[in-house]
Amino acid sequence: MNGFAGLNLPNSSKQGIAVFSAPTPSLPKESADPAAGRAVSTASVTGNNMKLIFGIFAHPDDEAFGPSGALLMDVKNGALLHLITLTYGGAGTNPDNHENLVALREREWRNAGQLIGASNMHFLGYNDGELNNLVLIEAGKKIATLVQQVVSETEKHLTDGESLEIEFMTSDLNGITGHIDHIVAARAACWAFYHLKETDPRFTRIRLSCIPKSNLPTHNTHWLYMEAGRDESEIGEVIDARQYRDEIIAIMRAHHSQRGDGETHIAQRGDALGLYSFIVKT
Repeated sequence: MNGFAGLNLPNSSKQGIAVFSAPTPSLPKESADPAAGRAVSTASVTGNNMKLIFGIFAHPDDEAFGPSGALLMDVKNGALLHLITLTYGGAGTNPDNHENLVALREREWRNAGQLIGASNMHFLGYNDGELNNLVLIEAGKKIATLVQQVVSETEKHLTDGESLEIEFMTSDLNGITGHIDHIVAARAACWAFYHLKETDPRFTRIRLSCIPKSNLPTHNTHWLYMEAGRDESEIGEVIDARQYRDEIIAIMRAHHSQRGDGETHIAQRGDALGLYSFIVKT
């Protein structure tokens, strides 16, 4: 269980935040968004840079029920995406009483990843609900090693004059819902990012998927302790991928065993499905 159900998507009506939207015939690059009253740009691979993105999450459905539309848009704009899950979600819901929920959730994850357009997908081998400080240290090292291997292999396929630009995406360091697995995965991702960045400037930024305070104005104790949403000053980017609503829903519904959470997300987000807020660290 990823613990994201019952959360609202960010509202992108704030000013002073970088906003990126899916390209449409009516909105050329660097055009004005009349609804938001601010500049809207398309997030794409430009010049001779090849963007390589690592999406790192605790559970198989965390990216699907989280920032899947943002990852989908990055892929559509030319980025190479590698998805990493620390666990296969064996502690998730099992409404159909499958004998091997872990195997089922792996298949669902890989199906969802294919819909997002992931180039490859990697499992770190941990058990759902058992992440802790020791795992954080170990997982950070595993992520760093895996990323180095992927970068090395990707370099072999670059054309003359083409260079890599490497990004990470993960959850807010507070775990969004306060789930310890989310916190461990996010902090392990940050450790790996900054460890690698020390010797390789191609690691440009890590984006932490978060909830703005306008959508979660106060803390929540309905399950775990969940902090209030992030202040506007903490949010560095808002992605508008609402154009891909149908594809986002298909990605979410690929996790059929977790349909209770998935359908709750879809219903509660409504027309805002496809809007995502990020803390951006460099």
